[in-house]
Amino acid sequence: MSNETVTRDLGWLRLAGSPRDLGLALGEAGRDAVGRHLPGHPLWQMVNAPAHAARVARMAGATRARFPWIWAEIEGLAEGLGLPVEQVFAWNCRGDLLASTPDGCTTVMLPGPEPLLAHNEDGLPFFRGSCFIAEAQPEGRPGFHAFCYPGSIPGHTFAFNGAGLVQTVNNLRLTGVEAEMPRMVLGRALLAADTLDSALDLLGDAPSGGFHFALMQRGDPRILSVEFGGGACSVEEIDAPAVHANHALHLPGGLAAQIVTDSSRDRQARGDALAAAGAAPLAILRDTGGPGHYGGLPIRRDAADDPDEENTLGTAVLRLSAPGLHWSIHDRAAGDPAYSGTA
Repeated sequence: MSNETVTRDLGWLRLAGSPRDLGLALGEAGRDAVGRHLPGHPLWQMVNAPAHAARVARMAGATRARFPWIWAEIEGLAEGLGLPVEQVFAWNCRGDLLASTPDGCTTVMLPGPEPLLAHNEDGLPFFRGSCFIAEAQPEGRPGFHAFCYPGSIPGHTFAFNGAGLVQTVNNLRLTGVEAEMPRMVLGRALLAADTLDSALDLLGDAPSGGFHFALMQRGDPRILSVEFGGGACSVEEIDAPAVHANHALHLPGGLAAQIVTDSSRDRQARGDALAAAGAAPLAILRDTGGPGHYGGLPIRRDAADDPDEENTLGTAVLRLSAPGLHWSIHDRAAGDPAYSGTA
């Protein structure tokens, strides 16, 4: 699975059991990092402001009613973090409460005989060294591997599950959305899906904040680009190499009302050019050059003064073939993967 002689920025956490057990383990793993960085951060304070209390309560009620097992996981997460569940839940609703949050990311989608998804996970820079891959075996549901941030439930980054479903997730900064179900809760629920069609059913009927999912599954030739938010869902099958840099490209409501940051615009333009030129997926995601809007902000993000307060904290390359899913996870801008395997 990994080279034990390498010092890694990404940890690895094995966990199993009931939803509360999983949440507790996730909370304990992230407790130190969350305690150091989040309670005083403006984003944490904004989502936990009294002005959002009614919306948070409404989404909490919807989560308990539709996904009681995810609510139990969030309760365990809060217990492991040593924080009130209301505050932890609000943090996991950040993209539903605020139009723009520090969640960037870039995805490469490469269709063909061996479909491939590759993804840069871009998040708050102070979490470098504190994120981890969760290797989870929930009771009664498919096991999964997922990139995890301290304080957050799995399912809103890159992941794959025991049913052969692969997902990568990008933030959409939609405006004017009144969410009923948190988008991160939907992402967590998707980790329990066993087919692409059941995944689409899940995403198509729940008003939430905006997300882009790239989806594929072992034994299915399709790569699907799914943009959803505000109760709308747009699905496109990818038939040529494509890049998605965390703004809506085909969701009608998103095209009409969204925030597109300079970084998102530049990464999309540079990624499109590299994909059209036939660049390898990992080379695209590690790219730091090229002309672009406002000086050409890079795809690979390591700047301390990144304008969106985001850095690249992990990169995944996920390829399907007849034997199964071949995966590699990188935590550096160059060199070999930190972890790799076949599922």
